[in-house]
Amino acid sequence: MNYQPQDFLPIFVQLAAALAFIVATMVATHTLGPKRHSKKKDDAFECGIESIGDARTPISVKYFLVAILFVLFDIEIVFMYPWAVNFKQLSWNGFYDMLVFMGLLLVGFLYVLKKGILKWEK
Repeated sequence: MNYQPQDFLPIFVQLAAALAFIVATMVATHTLGPKRHSKKKDDAFECGIESIGDARTPISVKYFLVAILFVLFDIEIVFMYPWAVNFKQLSWNGFYDMLVFMGLLLVGFLYVLKKGILKWEK
């Protein structure tokens, strides 16, 4: 199939409209927005709690690893729900595919346990 340059015109028009909207919105908020600055207004505000200390304090890598693992196993449910809904239509091939999927997740989970990522204290 040969595409002609005019076939891409709607895409470029939509791209130009989106970019124009972004630029117009940024210019409008910058020109129309308030310009009053003070020490109190420019302070960091987090849920009404005063900011104390440095924001650059190191956080344990284990916290991020547990968060990533949570997202990983949470996404697993996203894949399992459609499988469960269409279980009868998928027949045995779908069942075997899910066994492979769950097996790979189990291997990954066992690897995580072996590495001690879920142990908070040494």
